[in-house]
Amino acid sequence: MVFNKKSYQMILDNLYDGLYFVDNHRVIRYWNKGAERISGYMAKEVVGTSCADNILTHVDSKGNNLCTSMCPLAEAIADKTDREAEVFMHHKDGHRIPVSVRVSAVTNDEGNVIGGVELFTDISNYKSIELRAKELEEMALLDNLTRLANRNCIEKEFFTRFEEERRFGVLFGILFMDIDHFKKVNDTYGHDVGDQVLKFVADTLAKNARPFDVIGRWGGEEFIGIIRNVNAQQLEELGSRMRMLVESSYLMLANDKLQVTISIGATLLRSKDNMDSLIKRADTFLYESKRAGRNRLTMG
Repeated sequence: MVFNKKSYQMILDNLYDGLYFVDNHRVIRYWNKGAERISGYMAKEVVGTSCADNILTHVDSKGNNLCTSMCPLAEAIADKTDREAEVFMHHKDGHRIPVSVRVSAVTNDEGNVIGGVELFTDISNYKSIELRAKELEEMALLDNLTRLANRNCIEKEFFTRFEEERRFGVLFGILFMDIDHFKKVNDTYGHDVGDQVLKFVADTLAKNARPFDVIGRWGGEEFIGIIRNVNAQQLEELGSRMRMLVESSYLMLANDKLQVTISIGATLLRSKDNMDSLIKRADTFLYESKRAGRNRLTMG
């Protein structure tokens, strides 16, 4: 069987993973269908642009912008060494997606570097999110706007987690999260944009949670994460990562880049807690975060 150029392009376009090529100046020259599906960006929107233009704005787990520094693809082009990393990609709809990337330099017949290639895989728990959403929808436990668990579902989940702790000693904690200055977003851009913000924040939280945790919308611009089987350090690390990923997410409105932040109150279950006392304590820490300047996590 002989493959021609068209055949190879068809193979690349039909890869499930995202794939793109850049030249020596990190200008994107090819963007496959998998990349379109994962990122939300069509090829015509990114081909011809530079990675440094921050379209995808990859960040690492500490929030460092990799497109302007420490880029694995740029490093691979510089030293011809293949690399693997887990980073967080900006989706066109505004939220953050965790992706596993594998990068390599591309050379010509003489061995000279002429660009680089990146293959990226969506590692968010899409399937479990889809199954959970379908199940909750059938049970009328899904928030219509954000597609997260609604308040009734969260209350049921609390009952399950308390039972699990009583019978098996499995501790859990909660993250009580609130979008900062959300009223200003609605007043400035209107409620339709406010809804888009709620959705991209919800997607960022849900797609970067662990599969066995529950992220839900408590009401308005408030979200709750019920985080199973964690200690204080793990809960704080997960909450801080959520806060960072929301901060680095954005929604493009014409030429206006709309970003929001969240404040978080985090706490672990205590021996005499019930649902009300646990949420009240987390709410207290949330407002400590607000008073301290917002866009932060307070743990206690």
